[in-house]
Amino acid sequence: MNNFITETTHRLGESNAPILRNELFKLFINKNTKFIQLTITEYFDYQVHLIPGAECCLSGLEIFYYNSKIDPNVLVGLAKICKSIKKIEINFDSYENTDSHGIFKLIEVQKNLNEFYLTDAFNRLEPFYKYLEESLIKHADTIQYLKIDWSPNTRFLSYFVNLVYLEIEKSFFIKKYNPNNLKNILLPILKILKINRVPLIATVNLIESTTGNLSEISIHCDKALRDVGCKMLIQAIYQNCPNIRYLKLSFDIKLLIPEFKNLLINCQFLIGLIIHVRNDYNFRWNKLFQILAKSSPISLFKFKFYSKEFKLKDLKLFFDNWKNRRAMLLKIIYPSFKVDQQLVSLIEQYKAKGIIENYIFSIIDCGDDYENFKWI
Repeated sequence: MNNFITETTHRLGESNAPILRNELFKLFINKNTKFIQLTITEYFDYQVHLIPGAECCLSGLEIFYYNSKIDPNVLVGLAKICKSIKKIEINFDSYENTDSHGIFKLIEVQKNLNEFYLTDAFNRLEPFYKYLEESLIKHADTIQYLKIDWSPNTRFLSYFVNLVYLEIEKSFFIKKYNPNNLKNILLPILKILKINRVPLIATVNLIESTTGNLSEISIHCDKALRDVGCKMLIQAIYQNCPNIRYLKLSFDIKLLIPEFKNLLINCQFLIGLIIHVRNDYNFRWNKLFQILAKSSPISLFKFKFYSKEFKLKDLKLFFDNWKNRRAMLLKIIYPSFKVDQQLVSLIEQYKAKGIIENYIFSIIDCGDDYENFKWI
């Protein structure tokens, strides 16, 4: 709406902007209309709560998205009339100073906050996140879905025993990360865990805090792992997550075949596996394919591989050894605009044999392109 008003006022004159904006808002916000979802984009500064009928219109709001570059008074005003929001999603896409009072006020007044997601392209100052953690703790009993884009300043996650979904992403700008803030916490019903650039020890601590209910794990390590680090991570997964169904591992590694074999043996409900080796020049894909063909549980049939170093003979051996198993769904993220036609031909041969049910090549991982490649 802001863009529409801006374009229109260029034609009608700036003096008419307030009148035009007031009339447009009256069309949408009145006592005869009720919204359950609201998105506020950057540089929005209109005091919506002051519009006649706004309380009736917005008091039942359940989903709220907003950009950090808005007038904080807008949030303060919304906090006066919107207390039933279940999902809040915030996007910090610049390093502009943020008046935090409105954010904290809006969070604190909610009665049944269930989902909170924050994406931060840049990292705020530490006091901001400390206060944010204190605000979120007040909703620890109701929040089940949580994404944090900062290094925890406290052990605040220990309060969130009802979490079902947890995503933690460490900003590139964070140099210090205290793994003890993620140690010895309890996440008894957590099902989905996504970790991006969080240090190894903190990642292992998180996995060990679960009680066997994790069904999906996605781990993107912050730097190359030594063998001992890789071993520790894989052990933590198969020792604590026997019911895992979907697993994504993304890092620079020389895969520890014995430990990966133990993972496959101990995780008998695994359905989908994603392996992303960012620098796979010396990666032993042949060893991985051998262990997959030999030790995969019968449930495993979905594969997604990121690579530019596949050898046809390794894939051929993998497919040959997969016969008499459930036909696989295969997705290859291939960082080249021109896919090797020999590779395509090889896969087509095994699709004709029924060893591969379906496959897809993609230059980048833009999600699951077809219905039968969806992971969940």
